[in-house]
Amino acid sequence: MKLRKVTAASAVLLALSVTATACGGGKDDKGSGDGKKIAVGIKFDQPGIGQKTPQGYSGFDVDVATYVAGKLGYKADQIEWKESKSADRETMLQRGDVDFIAASYSITPERQKLVDFAGPYLLAHQDVLVRADDTAIKSAADLNKARLCSVTGSTSAQNVKDKLAPKAQLQKYPTYSACLTGLQNKNIDALTTDDSILAGYASQSQFKGKFKLGGLKMTNENYGIGVKKGSDLKDKINKALEAMVSDGSWQKAVDKNFGPAGYKNEPAPKIGEIKS
Repeated sequence: MKLRKVTAASAVLLALSVTATACGGGKDDKGSGDGKKIAVGIKFDQPGIGQKTPQGYSGFDVDVATYVAGKLGYKADQIEWKESKSADRETMLQRGDVDFIAASYSITPERQKLVDFAGPYLLAHQDVLVRADDTAIKSAADLNKARLCSVTGSTSAQNVKDKLAPKAQLQKYPTYSACLTGLQNKNIDALTTDDSILAGYASQSQFKGKFKLGGLKMTNENYGIGVKKGSDLKDKINKALEAMVSDGSWQKAVDKNFGPAGYKNEPAPKIGEIKS
């Protein structure tokens, strides 16, 4: 009887041990693909880039992040998507709220002091979106005679106003969608921000064929994937990005998300090559 009790107790302990081993490990065990989640920051409100819809998540950054997560050992259903607003990105990484961020995140010297970047994985440019039949805006100087739309809090339009076209009539709208409506109704002449973002909005079904990119390339915006300072994920993500380009998945994602707007993308940038 005593032997049976000891054996039963041992069996319980062994079962607990196996369970603990199977569930062991913390959030830092990245790339194991053992059922854990990986937290990824994206934009929720940028069509073509990162957008949350009733059907799920879509956009170029979503496709890039999903591919990268796959190379790290995580399936699509193991990704926990988190909204990363522009003003919150560094804080989210520093606090460990996310493992990495792919959210139209331009690499700048100021940001590099706070976080590390893998990539770049896309070279975008500040551009303008105009009506499809527009023939007046062919250069930044032409914006001096234009009603230029700015989203409240945006630095892109202010950059044009301060440096490129000081006489532009700057008008502030609450959202990019409101700017597009104003552009469609001819209340404004042009909307400015990154060309990738403009292409994403213009590719929406309700706007197809109504707008076109100006192709002005007023600035360089090197999109990188942000990680916590000192994280070993940087090198792993860089290898994943190189694989995405080499196997053709990168170009497919560009064509899928930006193609309907006639977006003429730059070639995939080389890892670590930042164009000022």
